[in-house]
Amino acid sequence: MSNKEVAMNNRRGLLIILSSPSGAGKSTLSGRLREWDETIEFSVSATTRTPREGEVDGKDYHFLTEQAFQRDVADGGMLEHAHVFGNFYGSPRKPVQRAIEQGRDVLFDIDWQGAQQIQNSVLGQHTLSIFILPPSIKELHRRLESRGQDSAEVIGKRMRKSWDEISHWAEYDYVLVNDDLEETDAKLKSIVTAARLKRIQQPGLNAHVKKLHSEFEEMQ
Repeated sequence: MSNKEVAMNNRRGLLIILSSPSGAGKSTLSGRLREWDETIEFSVSATTRTPREGEVDGKDYHFLTEQAFQRDVADGGMLEHAHVFGNFYGSPRKPVQRAIEQGRDVLFDIDWQGAQQIQNSVLGQHTLSIFILPPSIKELHRRLESRGQDSAEVIGKRMRKSWDEISHWAEYDYVLVNDDLEETDAKLKSIVTAARLKRIQQPGLNAHVKKLHSEFEEMQ
């Protein structure tokens, strides 16, 4: 067993939540975080929309009927869910719970509403929530334009939505201003490293302290 596998088995995994307005750098930072530690899993969402060409069930999404989705919600099987453009989307609880119990972190790329639901869920105590802010609104607009992916109308909609998202920044554990990608990337990795060492994430500590106590008693 490798050192990384031993370390994983000695801790619980984290539910790492990254949120930001479009253009703040969340996707880039998510990718870098998973390159830094390839054991970090990306949460595969469930959806009621029909699969698009090339999409694979269980890899791109868990494709469910609306009836099955609603049943999972009623049974507590979704950590968070939302209704978007006529379809339901959500984060299934069981694969996430299984991962964190096995010491694997799960990464969520969700908005503030989903973050609130996960933080208030049965796994909320294991969440690490991070909000990414742009250095300025002007720079946010520039980044959206420079991607060359959206029309002016779509960019306008994203900009109008951005303030609603930014207004929830204070609800997160950590907030990073992404004015320098390399510096923000380093800070993000430091935050994850520290969160992994929280007492609640180390289930073996109780047994270790009991062992220390026994050794202490034997010396008396």
